[in-house]
Amino acid sequence: MIRILISTLFLLFAATAPVRAINELLPPFGFRWGDPPRRVEAVLSGAKAKIVDKKQDGSRSIWTVEGLVHPGLQRTLFTFKNDKLMEVELQYEYPDWSIERYNDQMGTVRRYFDGKYGVGKLVSRSRDTDTDIVQTLVGYQWMVGTTMLELFYFSAEKPPHTFRTITVDYKALSLNPNLIVLVILFLIGITFPET
Repeated sequence: MIRILISTLFLLFAATAPVRAINELLPPFGFRWGDPPRRVEAVLSGAKAKIVDKKQDGSRSIWTVEGLVHPGLQRTLFTFKNDKLMEVELQYEYPDWSIERYNDQMGTVRRYFDGKYGVGKLVSRSRDTDTDIVQTLVGYQWMVGTTMLELFYFSAEKPPHTFRTITVDYKALSLNPNLIVLVILFLIGITFPET
């Protein structure tokens, strides 16, 4: 029985490892989920990007980076949990663009992600006019394996001032290790019921 259990666990991990690698989004700029801060810092330094802020929040560390070259990219947030890369958020701003141009860009990016990952789920559509600052938020989400991609448009308007941004957020979702063990034990019970 022990041999069967060990064989089953080995086959289960061997069979699911390549599937997970194929069915997940990779973070941008050639990074990998779980990259340590020193690797991320070395790549950023090589790209002549600057870490302008580092914040610590418990086991999470959030870096604000400027200088990565991509049209409209103002800043990128790198989030590490327990010294492993878990999230990359790209924040785009186009100061000279009209709301129509932002809407067109949002539609273009959404259609691109829909074509690549399937139709995204609308997770937010709100317009707050309760104060003198009119705020609009529209967001979509794609789940790919153990990763998530979110696309948001946000604007805050108080004439004559307007702030608009489009964010693209790549996230690695982590499973609870105890849950993984329970699922494996459940599958073993189904595969090899006791007689």
